[in-house]
Order: sequence, then C-alpha cells, then structure tokens
Amino acid sequence: MNKSIVVVLHIGFWICYIFLWLLILGIYFQGDVPEERFDYYFKIIFGLVIVPPVIGFYACYFWLFPKFLRFKKILSALLFGSLIAVGAALSGIYVLYSTLGETEEYTWDCFVLPMVFMTLIAFLSEVIALLISGFLTWFKEIKLKEALQKKNHEMEMALVKAQLDPHFLFNTINNIDVLILKDANEASDYLNKLSDIMRFMLFETKTAEIPLAKELEYIEKYIALQKIRTANESYVKYAVKGIVNGQTIAPMVFIPFIENAFKHTNNKKLENAITIDIQIDKEHIQMICENKFDPYRKNKEDSNGLGNELIQKRLQLIYPERHQLKIAHTNNLYSVALSINN
Repeated sequence: MNKSIVVVLHIGFWICYIFLWLLILGIYFQGDVPEERFDYYFKIIFGLVIVPPVIGFYACYFWLFPKFLRFKKILSALLFGSLIAVGAALSGIYVLYSTLGETEEYTWDCFVLPMVFMTLIAFLSEVIALLISGFLTWFKEIKLKEALQKKNHEMEMALVKAQLDPHFLFNTINNIDVLILKDANEASDYLNKLSDIMRFMLFETKTAEIPLAKELEYIEKYIALQKIRTANESYVKYAVKGIVNGQTIAPMVFIPFIENAFKHTNNKKLENAITIDIQIDKEHIQMICENKFDPYRKNKEDSNGLGNELIQKRLQLIYPERHQLKIAHTNNLYSVALSINN
C-alpha cells in the first residue's frame, strides 16, 4: 500500500481518538475549565490518555504484530502485549507524577486507579494497532496475490513454451526411436520418462506449491533424457544431499536454470560439463548449477527459453525476502546458486 495512505490512516486514527476525548472532557467540564487549572488538567490528560496509548499502539504496530501475531504466535503475543500495556501505563504514571510534582503528597491509592485505567487504555490502543496492521497486511497480500496470479499466468505460458521445446521433444523421440533397435526395454523406460515429464508440466504445476520430492523426480528424469543425446557418461554430475521429508516448493523453480545449462553447453565430450548439486536441510533448499561453455562461440538465447529477468521476478513474488540468487560467469563457466528458506 502507498505510504501516504498508511500515514493518513495513522493521522486519522489519532484525530478521532483526540476528538473523542475532547468530547468526553467537554461533557465532563461542561465547557467551563478554570484558566488557572488549565495547565494542571493538560498534564493529567497528557499522562493519562496520551502517553500510554501512543506507546502501546506503536509497540504493537512495529514490533508485536510483525514478530508474533503475523506468524500466529497467539500466546506469546498476549503475554508480550500485556507486558507492553503495563509498561506503557508505568511510563504514563512516571510522566504524570513527574510533571505534576509534589509526589510525596500522593498515597498508594493515587497510583492504583490511574495504573489500571492507563493499562486498559494502552491495551485497547494495541487492539486498534492490531486491526490497522492486519488490514494493511491483508490489503498488501491481496495486491501481491493479484500480481502473482498475473505473473504466474505469464510464467505458465513461458514455461509451456520453454519446456515443450520442439527440438527437445523431436531429439528425444528420435533418440528413443534409435534406441528401440538396440534395447527395447531401455527405450520403453525413456519413453515413460518423457510421458511423465509431459504429464508433470501440463497437469501437476497448476498449484502454488508441490512436494519437493516431485520436483526432484522431474529434474532427475529431465537429466536422464538429456543424457541419452551423448555417449559421455560423465557429461552431467547430479547429486542431492540431505533428507526429503515433506518439504514443499513452487513448481519448476530450479528447472529453468538446469535447462539453460543444457542449452548453452557446447561440448558434450567434456567431463562434468554440467554440475548440479541440490542440498536440503531444515532451514534451506539450495541448488548450485554450473555449466562449461565455449566463450568464443556466441549463442543467441533461445526464444523458447526463460530469461533471467522473468525468473527473478517470479522468485521475488513467490519467495519475497526468502530466497537468495547469485549468478556468476567467468570465461568458460556459468554458475547459478539459488537458496530458498524453508
């Protein structure tokens, strides 16, 4: 949401709050406040109804909601919210009696009622801050979902074009056709892999997240189909480290980088021309994809491929502040490191 709108909401709340108290005080004093007591009453009002709610409101808005309530830590939020309300009330007590002076004349009863009143006011201001924060977060998520849906549609079309590459399909089918004469069982296995890949791309990538195991299975089959185009057994080095245990991931997050590695690796006789390492732990899922290429051979980017800009936009929408992407290239090595926080 635009920052100016957020500022207007805050100013509007405090104007309504102050107007309400002016109305209450106007009814109480019936519009007749002695001038000699005006400073005294101002100090009381400032300490009682201004300091505690301001502290409670902004402590909840800037700290309590983002740290606890946003992540549904209800008990922790209630505990710290109560402590903040008490702390805000104590701050109001301090401001009240330090500005009034003559604290030796006040008894314990003079602290109890103001303390209870200010704690209640601070707690109510925290509730209002929660409502405003929740509304702003809800509105922001709606806008984000709209942008994500639009970008996902673009990505869906781009992914279909990128993955259902006619050259990849024709080459794979031709290789399988040749393999049928040599080993019908192996050819059948590769044909099943191709069928699984097409089914995955067309039907299993419609949801926002899929099991990580399915994504890894797709990658493994994709690499297997690419490897039948070369007799070099060490052409691709692929490894998965860590335990897959129910993690989920956005579909086809890793495959565009892997696909580009195959497209831009020129020499299929090199050992470990393409290296793909995926590491899984409790906090991160990381992929490092490196491919060797001939720096003197200029490759025009395949029009069916996914550009890095589009990939990065998708990552920013799906994993805002939850991913790290580093792309580097030297004279003959292109490297992509993508880490996603669980």
